[in-house]
Order: sequence, then C-alpha cells, then structure tokens
Amino acid sequence: MRISALEHQAIAAASREAFPAGTRVLLFGSRLDENRRGGDIDLLVEWPGPMVATDAVDRRARFTARLYRLLEEQRIDVVMTQAAQLDTRPVVEVARQQGIELART
Repeated sequence: MRISALEHQAIAAASREAFPAGTRVLLFGSRLDENRRGGDIDLLVEWPGPMVATDAVDRRARFTARLYRLLEEQRIDVVMTQAAQLDTRPVVEVARQQGIELART
C-alpha cells in the first residue's frame, strides 16, 4: 500500500468529521500496488444506513474539502455507497473486493 502515515491519519480524521458512526473508508486502485508510482488516492466510502441525497453530497463535499486542506495538492477520488445496499457499479465492486480499510467511524 502506497500511502503515508500522514495521508492515512488525514483520511481517518476527515472521515470522523464528515460521516456518521459505522462508516468505512477503503483505499483501492493504483495505490494498492507497491510497484507503481504516482496516482491519485481512490477511496470508497460506505455509510451504514439510508441517507438523503443532499446529505450525502454535503458530507462528501466536507470530507473532500477537509482532505484537500490536510493534504494540499494531492489528487483524491471519492466514491460513495450505502454499505448494505447492492451497488453493481464496477468501480464499487472492485473497491469492495480489493480495497483496504483505512478508517471506520
């Protein structure tokens, strides 16, 4: 996994500030491969229960804004889904299969 301790701590802190209890944040994508260089930080956020769409958008914005403040110029992609809900988007399926949990609120 190619993520620094500072990045890991920032992701955990931002998730605690933005998301409800029971939310998981998984790292997936190119940052899982130790042999690669560069790449953005791909995160899957799984919240535990139903959430109104406007609340989800607001929480995602708070999360990413906090990460940008903590990590500055880092490129970050955030995909969000409800944990117990079937989500057949390929990106979600890959993230759930291969992702590494970085934070749980």
